[in-house]
Amino acid sequence: MSAPRHPVADNTLALLARGYAWLPDRMRRTAAPLVRTRLLGRHAVALRGPDAVRFLYDERHVRRHGALPEPVRSTLFGHGAVHTLDGEAHRVRKAMFLSLLTGPDRVAGLVGHTTAAWDEAVARWADRPRVVLFDEASRVITRGVCRWAGVPLEDAEVAPVARDLVAMVDGFATPGPRHWRARAARGRREAWLARLVEGVRDGSAKAPEDSAVGVVARHRDADGRELGPRTAAVELLNILRPTVAVCWFVSFAAHALHRWPEHRKRLREDGRDGEGAYAEAFVHEVRRFYPFAPFIAGRAATDLSWRGRPIPSGALVLLDLHGQDHDAALWEDPYAFDPRRFLHRPPGRDELVPQGGGDRATGHRCPGEDVTVALLRALVARLARLEYEVPEQDLSIPLRRVPTRPRSGFVIADVRPSGD
Repeated sequence: MSAPRHPVADNTLALLARGYAWLPDRMRRTAAPLVRTRLLGRHAVALRGPDAVRFLYDERHVRRHGALPEPVRSTLFGHGAVHTLDGEAHRVRKAMFLSLLTGPDRVAGLVGHTTAAWDEAVARWADRPRVVLFDEASRVITRGVCRWAGVPLEDAEVAPVARDLVAMVDGFATPGPRHWRARAARGRREAWLARLVEGVRDGSAKAPEDSAVGVVARHRDADGRELGPRTAAVELLNILRPTVAVCWFVSFAAHALHRWPEHRKRLREDGRDGEGAYAEAFVHEVRRFYPFAPFIAGRAATDLSWRGRPIPSGALVLLDLHGQDHDAALWEDPYAFDPRRFLHRPPGRDELVPQGGGDRATGHRCPGEDVTVALLRALVARLARLEYEVPEQDLSIPLRRVPTRPRSGFVIADVRPSGD
């Protein structure tokens, strides 16, 4: 199977210039079932829709090994991470994450530690004239997830650790200072956690056996070998980092409550930890409506065909996440923020894909999706009950910036705890 006869221009610079809008715009301008382009000099095709999700996550078609560019491995995921594996190696490593991040007791434990950290922080916010919610949420979640994971963290360490975990996400998709901060942050935190893993193994550091630190330190891969200390650190960061990245969604939820305050009353009625149906629907709508990941990519494992169009072996296969979450073929009035769309029907597994799709047990779907939803339910319920002012600020969300967020980080002032 050959590439198209006519050369396709490289769109790397266009992607950097357009951000989230680049791929949906390309998809809208074609009647073909796929978009053909080049990225970083490589032939690439882009797909969208539930059938495309199932196609991309089928390892007979698309593999992740060799698909992630070096800048992404060196910032977001880490070298040797589960995201770079396929086949049995991936399934065994993924099972470790599933054992930690799924199940009601595991999720409830993490939510409990994080909401306790939130309540502690809110008591301090009342003494400050203004706080930046994005920054504060990152510190709250860092404190909570480290307590839950068995990572020892002194009070003075919370802010710098949170800053580094945020930097790894913030700098993966951009050149320049943000990218270099992300690389430096990853180097610091991999070395930090590798020392902790070595300490657990030689007995100089303590971690409960069922904690994330204990499980990762003792995990054996498909070949029967323990993870090297640096690889173990990479995988611990792949628990801490995406959990702390929930701070993006917290700031988006605050943005939504500010723009559409009618949702606040219903969220307040849903219980302290957002146990009700409306909180769940609101969280799903935040994840659908606001931009998080623009797309994911794999590598064609062999010559393929998608709806009659050839995809040559080795080509990048992109799944348009942001475009799919705003596709009028899937969502009525997709650019309206309306949690009611999820009140009577939960999102289909391969329809709502802010963090990717597919089966999380066997594929590359984020194993922490339950954690994301549960944390957001609890934090959004608390946010809805919090009394505060929103001073004048820049609340625009630039689509060119990946990952984006409200420019101001969402500043709140005169915080008054709810007292319930």
